[in-house]
Amino acid sequence: MKLTTTAGLALAFCAALGTANAQTTPATGRQQLSVGRATEVNDPNAPATKYDYHDAFKPFFYTKNGNEWRAADGQPGPKYWQNRADYQLTASLNEDANEITGTEVLTYTNNSPQKLGFIWMQLDQNLFKQDSRGIAQVPLDQNGNQRSRNWGQGQVFDAGFKIKSIKVLSPVKGAKGTNEIDVKYLINDTRMQVFLPTQLAAQGGQLKLKIEYSFISPNYGSDRMGIINTDQSKNGKIFQVAQWYPRMCVYDDLQGWNTLPYTGESEFYLEYGDFDINITAPAKDIVVCSGELLNPKDVYTPEQQKRWAEAANSEKTVFIRTADEVTNPASRPQGKKELTWHFKITNARDASWGASSAFILDAARINLPSGKKCMAVSAYPFESSAAAGKGGQWSRSTEFIKASIEYNSKKWFEFPYPNATSVAGKAGGMEYPGIVFCSLNGGWGVTDHEFGHTWFPMIVGSNERLYGWMDEGFNTFINTLSTRNSLNGEFYKPATPERLVAQWKMFTRPGLEPILSNPDNLKEINNGTLLYSKPSAGLVMLREIILGPERFDFAFKTYINRWAFKHPSPDDFFRTIEAASGESLQWFWRGWFENNWRLDVAVRGVKYINNDPKQGSIITIDNLEKMAMPVILEIKTVSGKTERVNFTGEIWERNVSWSFRYPSTEEIESVTYNPDSTLPDYNPDNNVWKKQ
Repeated sequence: MKLTTTAGLALAFCAALGTANAQTTPATGRQQLSVGRATEVNDPNAPATKYDYHDAFKPFFYTKNGNEWRAADGQPGPKYWQNRADYQLTASLNEDANEITGTEVLTYTNNSPQKLGFIWMQLDQNLFKQDSRGIAQVPLDQNGNQRSRNWGQGQVFDAGFKIKSIKVLSPVKGAKGTNEIDVKYLINDTRMQVFLPTQLAAQGGQLKLKIEYSFISPNYGSDRMGIINTDQSKNGKIFQVAQWYPRMCVYDDLQGWNTLPYTGESEFYLEYGDFDINITAPAKDIVVCSGELLNPKDVYTPEQQKRWAEAANSEKTVFIRTADEVTNPASRPQGKKELTWHFKITNARDASWGASSAFILDAARINLPSGKKCMAVSAYPFESSAAAGKGGQWSRSTEFIKASIEYNSKKWFEFPYPNATSVAGKAGGMEYPGIVFCSLNGGWGVTDHEFGHTWFPMIVGSNERLYGWMDEGFNTFINTLSTRNSLNGEFYKPATPERLVAQWKMFTRPGLEPILSNPDNLKEINNGTLLYSKPSAGLVMLREIILGPERFDFAFKTYINRWAFKHPSPDDFFRTIEAASGESLQWFWRGWFENNWRLDVAVRGVKYINNDPKQGSIITIDNLEKMAMPVILEIKTVSGKTERVNFTGEIWERNVSWSFRYPSTEEIESVTYNPDSTLPDYNPDNNVWKKQ
């Protein structure tokens, strides 16, 4: 049930006038009372409390002033800059050896005000080497064995990038052609430092680098990629290929080079650029990739090209390749052992792809708010189809993609890519620009979540390596709205009060790390809470209780639009929400994000004016824990009348207890704090006062 603070603000206004008039809240349909403030409480009988309003509401949450790069109101400053990485990528897939061999031509643009004598790149495949930092820190199980977090069944193989050569490319002076200059490089775990022969100029200097490399794909790549073998896909292996080329580390105005190693838990921080991709695979395979396919005539049959054209104009799912056609050689172009697929995606931070001879392929049109169209595409094996008789969620995958993309595009920011492709395979759920990897089971939840990542972090390019909650938590939050408002709410299940209370206890249990923690600095068991559900719950409270939907939605969209295709920090988010909503929320950021504080508000009691209920009553509540939050009270009188009173969180700005005058005309039967359990009070045992 939604509650807004509109009535709460009216309460404060009427209290100043000393009035006590009733009004109706749209959110509840119940009467909403304006109440007068009683005399300030300084009660020696108040219960012991951990609450300190100096801690909760102290100033200086922000430790840095705004500057020319990042303004004090949370938007990019007039001199904001970020570097750019454009990639030409060529790769070949050797299915028998599970090997990808590639050539990368990187064009790196240094927009920073500093010259750069070296650059840093990410070699994520090195995580799977036996001596990697990520492997070294995998904890032991109960039997004293190291759990194989990174690739399932403890696979041991010739892992990691094999760098064949790295050359700087420069034009030949006075002639056509390019000089290729070997450069020194140093590999340390999942990072590679490349030493430049001359410093890269500031404010627009460009570097062209050619890298030849190869690696063997793990069977299970830390749930980000992997291979389904023929024991699970009878019509051929399925490759989900990611972190498949040396990627630029981000150099930013916050900490220069961002070179935290990849250890498998935390995700990525990447520069934006354009990708031109050529992938050579066996001709029996279908390849899907981030971006737009530029040569469909080379890789699809005439009939399939016709079906693609039909799908591009269809609201309903159109099969490009059916389950029955997967085993028919005529469903692939004939006469060649290999085919090269050419893709392009622009203004993206990454690109990934999938390949298999087992793919069923279907698609439909996505309608975007501007009038533009793009495509929803699903690639999955027979085992995941409706024909396999196992639920067949993948048969609705394209429908799910279309619903998720259309809702979020209208609500927040328009989907920026030509295709939204979902690939069934080893990864349980992983996101990349324009393409996601899901398990063989599929379903609305995983599809909506992975495509929700289009907005965080593909559009809003936060630092996942440091602030996983800024992509996983924000995405989990927008999933709550897309699930409620898509497909007629088919998959929406509102939480019960009992479930909410259990959630609040879990979110604030003693010993839990704060949300503002590096994902690699958390116990693995806490990742789901601190990266996903607790930040999401915080945004739900901010929207539904503290700000109200209209103010919150405007502020959240402002954040997305300000930082689309840029690199925001937590402060940029906090400051933007405050600036766009007109509300100081430092007490909320401090309690829910910066600290692991608990909320426990108790209803202490009711007293009547001159011992006469008809003259009004004074209700007292106590804050017993460290967190401040708004107050929602439900008041029932002996005649059965029920009314609600709301207060904003500022009542706790200089009080540990709060008393207010309620204009009763009869005895009060009960006073209930947090009646719908929508506030994160972990102890409901003291939330109700009842008439004796």
